Amino acid sequence: MSQSQGLYSVAQVRAFDAHAITVLGVPGYTLMQRAAEAALNALRSRWPTALHIGIVCGGGNNGGDGYVLGRYARAAGLEVSLFAAVDPLLLQGDARRAADDFRASGGRPQPFAAAGLTAAEVLVDALLGTGARAPLKPEMLAVIAAMNRAGLPILSLDLPSGLDGDHGVAMGDAVRADTTITFVAPKCGLYLGAGPEYTGRVLCDSLDLTPPAGAASEPVLERIDESELARALPRRSRVANKGDFGRVLVIAGGPGMAGAARLAGEACLRSGAGLVTVATAPENVAAIVGGRPELICFGASGKVELDAALAAATVVAIGPGLGTGAWSRELFEAALASGKPLVIDADGLNMLATASRRPPPDTILTPHPGEAGRLLGTSAAAVQADRPAALRQLVALTGAVVVLKGAGTLVGAPGRSGALCTRGNPGMAAPGMGDVLTGAIAALLAQCHDPVLAARAGVIAHALAGDDLARQGGGRGMLALEVAEGLTRWVNP
Repeated sequence: MSQSQGLYSVAQVRAFDAHAITVLGVPGYTLMQRAAEAALNALRSRWPTALHIGIVCGGGNNGGDGYVLGRYARAAGLEVSLFAAVDPLLLQGDARRAADDFRASGGRPQPFAAAGLTAAEVLVDALLGTGARAPLKPEMLAVIAAMNRAGLPILSLDLPSGLDGDHGVAMGDAVRADTTITFVAPKCGLYLGAGPEYTGRVLCDSLDLTPPAGAASEPVLERIDESELARALPRRSRVANKGDFGRVLVIAGGPGMAGAARLAGEACLRSGAGLVTVATAPENVAAIVGGRPELICFGASGKVELDAALAAATVVAIGPGLGTGAWSRELFEAALASGKPLVIDADGLNMLATASRRPPPDTILTPHPGEAGRLLGTSAAAVQADRPAALRQLVALTGAVVVLKGAGTLVGAPGRSGALCTRGNPGMAAPGMGDVLTGAIAALLAQCHDPVLAARAGVIAHALAGDDLARQGGGRGMLALEVAEGLTRWVNP
């Protein structure tokens, strides 16, 4: 995995900085100059016609980056208004040197004043960066609020000020940047939680540093990309037949819930499974077959009717719209006892939460935050407050591959780094999307026989299909069946 695909904690990146300074002998001020040069390049590339920039500087090294940027911008012929949110005379170390050099070059810092911001064409946020601490002081919150109210595009240096760099949580408030240029390595908080609401477009400049070797330099999370699909789905032989691509049994759809079963089954077909059978409440059969005749569908009144389908299946997906009553539990227990690789979603997860036992090996769980909270005996809010921690807890508790759904879906597995999907869009917050994801993952598992790869590839295919639709129509009003139909493009890498 390339460094650019890894996401790191703030503490790790600070350690990389310290290693460069103390072990490699790179002066801290040199790193500050590299950051300012990268920021100026980003500024000129993103807003090439802007001639007047306003830089808001804080009291730490992030502010120092801003002072050096101000000096470089003036040398490049730009007009610079530099607003000091902290008295430059109070700065220390490299930040003080940066402020002194800015003044020596003819720059004139001025105390922060909200009214002065609007004279600029672009604002640069060099207020806090990774130095933010919760809770933010009222005077810092006031500066952040003024910047957001100014109605100007904002370039944030390293992190939007006020954003927690590890969890993507705004500490009272945070700068809403149009572009963020982060330094050394990407931080988790840029992509987790509400991070994308504040970062805008994210750029990364390594400042010519490479993280030192060792376990401490392993990323907290990996980013999932399209290459997962190529690994999971190699080119098909010209002499292949449908039996070569697995048989998925979808156990879904209690009374009145034919739609959930249909969506999961259709997603299986669209994702390339060879044969897909749906076991559902008897009254759902006509609706499912009428809508998608390629699905083999039968009504199951109990466990006995599942036996033949379970024996023939390569993979079993269970849970969408299933309910949690006696009938549902009978089918659920049969699936658990089948010895087949499982994908468990929705009501299957709710039944697992009360079963007080681990699922079988090679199981994939796909909880949303509420279901994750029930599995962990906590709340959805607690899960959302630290999604990577919740992912680790779920993996440790269940021993399964876990897909923690939501904005920034996470995939975790025993002995593996967690992985983050940065694709997808708010239009996918719609009924049935989880059913489609379940079907996609089950189909990929039937083809590649690797639970981790199937989970990661299914998540990225699902997200990319949703992004295709959002580009066509903006996202609002997106239908899960449309996403299922769009999977076909992405499973043919």
